[in-house]
Amino acid sequence: MKKKKKDGFSLKKRIQYWFDNRIANGSLGLIRALIAASLVMAVLIAGLILLFGFQEDSEPAAVIWDSIATVINAWMPYWDEGSLGYLLLMSVTAIAGVLFTSVLIGIVTSAIEDKISDLRRGNSFVPEQDHIVVLGLPDGEFTLLRQLILAAAGDPVCIVLGEDLDREEMEHDLKENLDVPKNVRIITRTVDITDPASIEKCSVETCRTVIVSPMDDTRTVKAVLAVSALLQEKGAEGVRINAIVSRNDYRFPPSLAEAHNICSLQTNDILAKMIAHSCTQMGISETFKEVFNFEGSEFYLIDLEDITGWTFERLMTKMDRAVPAGVLRDGKMTVNPPAAFEIREGDRILVFSENSGSAVLDREGSNPPAAEGDERRIYKEDNAAAVLIGCNESVGIILRELPENVTCVTLAGADLPEEGKEELRRIAHARGLEVEYHGGEVNSERALRALAQTAEHIILLTDHAVDPEAADMDTMFRLLNLRDIRQRFGMSFNITVEMQKEHNQNLVDSKDQTDFLVSSSMASLFLAQLAENPELIDVFREILSNEGNELYLKNAGTNRLTGACTVRELRRTLLRRGYILLGCYIGAEKRSRYDLRLDDEISLSEDDDVIVLGLK
Repeated sequence: MKKKKKDGFSLKKRIQYWFDNRIANGSLGLIRALIAASLVMAVLIAGLILLFGFQEDSEPAAVIWDSIATVINAWMPYWDEGSLGYLLLMSVTAIAGVLFTSVLIGIVTSAIEDKISDLRRGNSFVPEQDHIVVLGLPDGEFTLLRQLILAAAGDPVCIVLGEDLDREEMEHDLKENLDVPKNVRIITRTVDITDPASIEKCSVETCRTVIVSPMDDTRTVKAVLAVSALLQEKGAEGVRINAIVSRNDYRFPPSLAEAHNICSLQTNDILAKMIAHSCTQMGISETFKEVFNFEGSEFYLIDLEDITGWTFERLMTKMDRAVPAGVLRDGKMTVNPPAAFEIREGDRILVFSENSGSAVLDREGSNPPAAEGDERRIYKEDNAAAVLIGCNESVGIILRELPENVTCVTLAGADLPEEGKEELRRIAHARGLEVEYHGGEVNSERALRALAQTAEHIILLTDHAVDPEAADMDTMFRLLNLRDIRQRFGMSFNITVEMQKEHNQNLVDSKDQTDFLVSSSMASLFLAQLAENPELIDVFREILSNEGNELYLKNAGTNRLTGACTVRELRRTLLRRGYILLGCYIGAEKRSRYDLRLDDEISLSEDDDVIVLGLK
């Protein structure tokens, strides 16, 4: 019977438990245990040699040193170095040394491999400063990173990308889908973006800004709260968090957003408004992309000297290589002020230009004549009908925002309860719309053709309640069938398509009469702008909201803008009507131009459009 301790555990179990704990401590614990065992072995052998007098001529210190050296070097003693007992004991020491050395090499090799594997998995800390932290890498979506690279404009920038993916997988995706210039460094780290402790390795407290990539609202909100908690813990109150959420019920309360420095937009509302405008304004989505991406012109806030007392109209007709779009006064932004608005000392000017320093003032020449009252004219197009195929929570906003010439809307593929239908009827009645419901299926050629015969504008909505890939697939099949019907039967309706994933648009984008509005790419554009120009958040919110100044395409023919004129004259004409000229779509191919110089002469035809910022 083995003798046991009072607590019931044998000595063998205790030694095994102690050894297991040392192994669990990792490589450092194993090395310490190995060194201790080697020293004990060497001292024990030396003690036996001295005890039995196997090396009488040597000093005790020399015997101990020889024993330690034999363990370390693992050499066998020569025959003439001592007595037989000495040779046997030192041989045992040498053999033990071989074992200890082998184990040590294995431990060190394993530790190095673990460290390399850990680095490859992206688990190390990032000691960066003034960098951009991007949390989340949605599958196939790289618009946000492309925009951040463009925003760098050649300046050195570091982007730390965190996602719950293997580092090698992320770097492979980036290499395959992005052209990263030498001035941009993208560092990838494997993190749980909803865990503050995991996010900490991205060094968010020393970064310039944190961007949560567009993804599902639940994960986005959790990531924002995780970053907010970490920043609060670190005392880094100056770091801004930028995020996009789609649903209104996930809107961050103003007090929470202010306390945690959170800047967010709701994409469902934004896209619904853009979809409504795209009905009769083909190309409005491309206009939004041009305005909000970092290729070409963007919005900037600049300071100008010696313009105190100028009217906004004078500034509009004197500023070249940039378009004045608003005035920031005492922290309040006025977008598209009246022509007679007088500029005061300390005002900052909102401009639309290629860069913040491109604006040039023509201080010579006469001032424009005073504005002769309000020249605003509203030219209504012929009444039109629209068909909405599919349904989501944005239908009400779309009905509210449809252009005034759309008087009849057919809702198809919308399996709504009676309460939902009644709510949409109420919205339509307030807007002066006639709403009809098309029952039955809508995916057959017969059903789609019947719907197409009733309207000039067809809108395809995606179902936000199902998987984005599955929803986009349904939308793509409807689009392909409608295109086929339009071609085979000689119809001329235009199609506005809402999709959720950018890579799905690339599969069906044929540059025909189809306007695409993709939630993921649009959200990325808005996020990149917010990250680079946080002081313009109120401007972006106004332009992207359902109220205030918005982007429009105004037809030159219906708005009596045809003929030849200079850009200076066209700016003045539009400003007196309440609009700011940003660019134009000219020619049969409808190519956009934003780099309009003051004295350039342009000739607008009946089919050309001007791109303006103004009230509805």
